[in-house]
Amino acid sequence: MSQAKPRVALFVTCLVDLYRPSVGFAALRLLEQAGCEVEVPATQTCCGQPAHNAGDRSTARDLARAVIDAFQGFDYVVAPSGSCAGMIAHHYPSLFEDDPQYRAKAEALAARTHELVSFLSDVMGTTRAAARYDGSVTYHDSCSGLREMGVKSQPRALLATVEGLSLTEMADPEICCGFGGTFCVKYPDISTRMVTDKCRDVQATGAGTLLAGDLGCLLNMAGRLKREGSHVKVRHVAEVLAGMTQDVAPIGEGSAS
Repeated sequence: MSQAKPRVALFVTCLVDLYRPSVGFAALRLLEQAGCEVEVPATQTCCGQPAHNAGDRSTARDLARAVIDAFQGFDYVVAPSGSCAGMIAHHYPSLFEDDPQYRAKAEALAARTHELVSFLSDVMGTTRAAARYDGSVTYHDSCSGLREMGVKSQPRALLATVEGLSLTEMADPEICCGFGGTFCVKYPDISTRMVTDKCRDVQATGAGTLLAGDLGCLLNMAGRLKREGSHVKVRHVAEVLAGMTQDVAPIGEGSAS
């Protein structure tokens, strides 16, 4: 690259925009601390994953075109969500098998798209977090982040550098929480059983805070923990790594604007 600072486009995601804007601001801070020039394209839309998962290929293609057009010209595209990043990086090209022009654009965008924490660690070489968080946390490996984007060791390595924080692993941190986007709507009974099992695993650690890198999973688990009367706090990992927890209530416990 010819620029001293890489131009990074932040893909905010629908859930962050609508439910937890603080995650977007935390991502912005982390990227700027890593030495990136960050922009947030105003015309960005949903990545199209819900439509894609539901089999609505036409809507998914329309949304994907809008995202491809909005994010052209950047060195990297970064999302604080393994599922949205996974949709762009692994599923966009197949949406345009009969459209060579957009197929090429989709492949180019896919190659430049990363999940936030893995981008900080693997691309920008970030090895320390300039943050403090007092207490024990446990970390949930979100399905798409883990299996599509290879996010596993990176958040744990950075969390190990946060002052005051200790990490206690769950017995099964890689087991799905039951959210799965439209899965929890189509199969609510199965989803409820899965998130109940996950929350039991979380509480067995004795950790005071649950962290993850996907807001869908976090909203799902926070809701179940709250209904069970648990006092475990729930946060996106970016908020902790960015040191932005003092003025932002845990998920499900107040405003995050």
